[in-house]
Amino acid sequence: MPTPRELLHSIFGFSDFRPGQEEIVEAVRQGQNTLAIMPTGGGKSLCYQLPALSREGVTLVVSPLIALMRDQVRSLREAGVEAGALTSGNTEAETDEVFRALDEGRIKLLYMAPERLASAGAFALLRRGGGGALVPGLRIEGYMVQIGPHAIDRARFDADEIERNPFWCPDPDTAALWADYLDGLRKAHDSVGAIVEVRASGVPAGLGAPIYGKLDSDLAAAMMTINAVKGVEIGEGMAAACLTGSANADEIRMGPEGPEFLTNHAGGILGGISTGQDVVVRFAVKPTSSILTPRRSVTTDGREVEVVTKGRHDPCVGIRAVPVGEAMMACVLLDHLLLDRGQTGGVRGTIG
Repeated sequence: MPTPRELLHSIFGFSDFRPGQEEIVEAVRQGQNTLAIMPTGGGKSLCYQLPALSREGVTLVVSPLIALMRDQVRSLREAGVEAGALTSGNTEAETDEVFRALDEGRIKLLYMAPERLASAGAFALLRRGGGGALVPGLRIEGYMVQIGPHAIDRARFDADEIERNPFWCPDPDTAALWADYLDGLRKAHDSVGAIVEVRASGVPAGLGAPIYGKLDSDLAAAMMTINAVKGVEIGEGMAAACLTGSANADEIRMGPEGPEFLTNHAGGILGGISTGQDVVVRFAVKPTSSILTPRRSVTTDGREVEVVTKGRHDPCVGIRAVPVGEAMMACVLLDHLLLDRGQTGGVRGTIG
């Protein structure tokens, strides 16, 4: 592989590094956790572009600056570097080309907007494109489990069905039922609530804290910030109130690679700290209040009126909340991974 100094000249046309650049580039090349603060115009982009071009595999660049990403991709391609971007500004053809380049192993630099990184599809894409080291073993997937009174049948749960229907539903039979049910509500000028479940697998044990900074507290707060969410539960959640202590306890036995839980009633979190099991969160989304059916209200001067909200309104806004829930799960877990790295260096003890 060419050295960063060689690439600096051959690709970017510079004869030498600016102050601070070479040290940052070398630290990133060696795989060190690196926080670099540079002034405007200091050449920050080269500090991640050069390591990417002098190492094997794909380098992921996460940025909310869509226009800047597109400019950098265009400039890199003009210089003969395979780069791509996945943002909300992509055309369908542009996104398809990025997927093809990843499948063929051509991409060296992949730029991605934060909201795309947070989706389950993005994690699958990164693994498919050789980027598994960026998110080792971590997978986040959201799906609908209930609309109105109609819940999925867990016995028919099929993860492959989630992206095959417009409801993010893992149960194809229930998805068909929901379609008819919502069509009836739409015609009746009404709306309904829903329950969304988000599951994170591959979460390391030890994230969180027993009092301040609990993982479950932060997850609950994050989910409650989503518009129209009125309730959050983790693991068995409210159903735990119906269980006995012996039924609710997640018993442990030694497995080939250490302790293993026999059940997951706790939803992957005990005492505010992740257990290493799947983290399971559900949240309830209220029916949208924007409906054509007249509703009684009052004006600011106290006059009684009936309100009718006209226009296009979804009969169930919970459907739109699925990718938002995935994003919130990702934000909280990544925050806690960084906190854990700073506090423990990621060092884990062993049992057995």
